[in-house]
Amino acid sequence: MSSKTALIVGASRTLGLALATEYAHRGWNVIGTVRGDRRTGLHDLAEASGGRVTVESLDMTAPEQIAALRERLAERTLDLLFVNAGITRGNIPIGDVPTEMFVEVMVTNALSPMRVVESLRSLVAPAGTIGVMSSRQGSVGFNTRGGQDVYRASKSALNQLMRSYAARYADAAHTLLLMCPGHVRTELGGPDAPLTIDQSIPGVVDTIDRHSGEPGLRYLNYQGQTVPW
Repeated sequence: MSSKTALIVGASRTLGLALATEYAHRGWNVIGTVRGDRRTGLHDLAEASGGRVTVESLDMTAPEQIAALRERLAERTLDLLFVNAGITRGNIPIGDVPTEMFVEVMVTNALSPMRVVESLRSLVAPAGTIGVMSSRQGSVGFNTRGGQDVYRASKSALNQLMRSYAARYADAAHTLLLMCPGHVRTELGGPDAPLTIDQSIPGVVDTIDRHSGEPGLRYLNYQGQTVPW
């Protein structure tokens, strides 16, 4: 069994829960975070894991909760820090988007993941991996159809912020990954999406593991292919 440890931020359901499950099945120790105190699928996974999966509480839009999590995990060393976040508030043309909606999506999808990365980076092993869940819709080069304006913008912002982060810490040996899970049948992806979670997430984990120990930033899909910026 592996002695490696992964922290999956945003692991209560769908893609995040599937990531936690996949790593647990591969023998990793997994710390997963959930918002609030309601019971989730991650709690069920933890109960069945024999202590290999533990649950932490975190609303990553609250900086004080990120700091508290950092303190609780201060003695842990992470081989993988992966931040999963993504909300959309509908397919609304940008001119019709209320300011508060724009702010909510940007804070949740771009600012908060980077706050987590900045705060917890020191817990990651020197040759460990830091990943965030991006999207093909964050690619400017792939945007030939438009739609989902705010969601696209938030993921593009996340990509740009990770690129700035990579430049700021260019001397670090961490593997940095922007991961695209594909168009998956979730609440966000919709019922007509071509991929199931079980088709996407093992590929995401394979791709993360394949690049372990390779410093620098990559923007990749679940099949390991490079996504254009």
